[in-house]
Amino acid sequence: MLTMGASLMLAGCNLAPAYHPPVTPVPASYKPIPGWQEAAPADMTARGPWWSLFNDPVLAGLEQRLDGANPDLAAAVARHDAALAYAGQARAALLPSADLQGSASQNRQSQQRPLRGTDQPDTYGADQINGVIGYEVDLWGRLHNQLRSRQAMAQASDADRAAMQLSLEAQLATDYVTLRGLDDRIHLLDLTVASYDRSHALTQTLFNGKIAAQMDVSRAQVQLDNARIAAAQARADRAVMEDAVAVLVGETPSTFHLAPAAAPPLPDVPVGLPATLLERRPDVASAERAVASANLGIGIARAAFYPSLTLGALGGVQSQGENPFKVGDLFWALGPQVTLPIFQGGKLKAQLAQAQANLREASAHYRATVLTAFQQVEDNRAQLARLAQEAGSSQEAVTAAQQTSDAALSLYTNGATSFLDVVTAQTALLQAQQAALDIRTRRLAASVALVRALGGGWHDPFPAQGNRPASIKGKS
Repeated sequence: MLTMGASLMLAGCNLAPAYHPPVTPVPASYKPIPGWQEAAPADMTARGPWWSLFNDPVLAGLEQRLDGANPDLAAAVARHDAALAYAGQARAALLPSADLQGSASQNRQSQQRPLRGTDQPDTYGADQINGVIGYEVDLWGRLHNQLRSRQAMAQASDADRAAMQLSLEAQLATDYVTLRGLDDRIHLLDLTVASYDRSHALTQTLFNGKIAAQMDVSRAQVQLDNARIAAAQARADRAVMEDAVAVLVGETPSTFHLAPAAAPPLPDVPVGLPATLLERRPDVASAERAVASANLGIGIARAAFYPSLTLGALGGVQSQGENPFKVGDLFWALGPQVTLPIFQGGKLKAQLAQAQANLREASAHYRATVLTAFQQVEDNRAQLARLAQEAGSSQEAVTAAQQTSDAALSLYTNGATSFLDVVTAQTALLQAQQAALDIRTRRLAASVALVRALGGGWHDPFPAQGNRPASIKGKS
């Protein structure tokens, strides 16, 4: 009774250090950084269908298909299920174990066996049925810490799954807006080919009338062929991007097709965004759970220095097959088993040092993950601001190039300038138009990247009244 009472008292010990969530800087605005705030991962906050920001039903349908059919995401779900099962194994160690064993054998012993009795038979049967019950008393919290550590890693695995899902959704959205940008480029190039074809016909007519030179016809032909080549290349690029979308939604590229359509409208990105939106990032949550698991690993390593106590019971019947239920054939054993490490050659100290190093590594990785998160948000906010400025300038360039092209063609038709001026003006117009389309596609892709950096959109999950979190503001 004394041993049992002492065991129960010691079972409440926990040698793991008290866990404090990592502290990370949370700026009120990206520059300057005025203060600090303790991190509180909120990866369970609902992100919702963030792709609805782009107001594109085709994209929404593709995102839903990805969540149910992408093989990489299915693998991440399976890894999370395996992590849960691994935690279940640790939970089982907290409960008593019971086994039923049995054997039936026919044996022959050697006549030269040492100390063999003269009346012993050469052959004999041996039947045995017994039950074994064992229970390890968790004196120093090793088993509980092991369970908590594996539960933390299961939570980290779930966060990794969410990170994979968000990454794949963002990749799909990026590929989709790139594909739609190519659709716009193909449409522009088809119109350009038609325009250049008319210009070529005009030069041919003027040449036939001995008004224009053969060089004008050749220049028009080169310009037309280059536009056709660009259109063909754009269609090839679109096919590659369409195949990438097919793989993401779990379909065979040869059977997948998206009809051409215009790019989705640009989403309205607010000027100020809550800094705590970053706490929804699943990679931040995963890194924090890894720190918690590593912290518990120190308790597991410390417990190895102390005695372990196992309570066991064994009982059953054993006979030579004549009557296995005789009272004289019963056997049993009952009692505790204590194991105390005496000399391990420094193994236990090395394991503790490893656990402490694992904690430092996990903490450093957490800090790096948070800093990277802030960097990604700031980079994409700054990029969106720069691209907005570029979009205004590019639109002005398109307008000016269109006016120049129209004037050059009109002058050439009236014989007031050479066709070289027309080619130069039309080439500048096409370049300006392509640059404008490229900037718009990049703005869409940067919006997707900002969604990914924020952990899923910029919906504010916090109430309108009360204490507000610091706001994230992009650089101009």
